[in-house]
Amino acid sequence: MFTGTFHKIQRRYTSFTSRPITNDTELIATQNQINHILDKGKLTQDDRDYLKVLGTLVYDYEDKNESMPTLKGIELLTALLEESNLQPKDLAPICQSESIVLDILNRNRELTASQMKELATFFHISPAALFE
Repeated sequence: MFTGTFHKIQRRYTSFTSRPITNDTELIATQNQINHILDKGKLTQDDRDYLKVLGTLVYDYEDKNESMPTLKGIELLTALLEESNLQPKDLAPICQSESIVLDILNRNRELTASQMKELATFFHISPAALFE
């Protein structure tokens, strides 16, 4: 059933043939096709199904070809604060004061083992990720 629907959808977008993405040019073309579909406004179920296929192709390509930087230590802590919409003052109970948190973030003070453990519990990560 899906195969028939897929071919019907693909015929609607005859200028674009979906297939595994092998380079950045194809990635851009696929992203442009996604934008073109989204720009038309009201989406049909066929459009949504086709977007899922295209999204999967983009995800697979990026997963294989675009490595995510590995954050550790203070860089990770900074990213976690930002991602969680938290301020340094929100970590004061763990680090004893906001000024200590700021010193840690500015690399004027190192995290203690107990702070690493508590921060890891707070952010649901491994304490090892906070070692630099």
